[in-house]
Amino acid sequence: MFGAIPPTPRALGFAGLLPQAACLLGVVAGGDQWRWIALATGWGYAALIFTFLGGTWWGLAAGASRGAKTAPDWIWIAAVLPSLIALATFVPWMLGAEWPGPSLVILGAAIFASPLVDRRLADLAPPWWLALRVPLSLGLGAMTVALGVLG
Repeated sequence: MFGAIPPTPRALGFAGLLPQAACLLGVVAGGDQWRWIALATGWGYAALIFTFLGGTWWGLAAGASRGAKTAPDWIWIAAVLPSLIALATFVPWMLGAEWPGPSLVILGAAIFASPLVDRRLADLAPPWWLALRVPLSLGLGAMTVALGVLG
C-alpha cells in the first residue's frame, strides 16, 4: 500500500519530519546555546502540524458533506481538538510553569494517537491516506515525545 501513495504527498510528507529531527539533533548535540531554541521550535512545529492535521480532518468532513451525504458530528469535534490541545500545551508557558518538556510529551502523545482518528476517516479519505498518515504521525509523535523527555 505504501507504493500507492502519490510521489508528491509522500515526498513532502516525509520531508515534514525533517524540522522535528533537526530540533531533536539540536537538543542532543547543539549544546546549551541551542537547547531552548530547539525545544521551543520543536513545540511550535508539533503544534502547527497537529493543528494542520485537524484542518485536514475538517476538510475530509466538509468534502463528505456534499448533497444529501453528511459527515458524522464526531468528525467535526475531532477536527477542532488538535488546535485546542496545542493551545492547552502552551498555557503552562504563559503561566510561568514548567515548559516545554511536559507540553511536548502531551503534544507528542496526541500526535502519536492521531492515526486512531485517521483510521475512522478512511472511508472519506483517499485509499493511500492511512499508508501515509500512520508513519508520519508515529514519527512526529515519537520525536516530539523524545524532545519532551530530553528537555
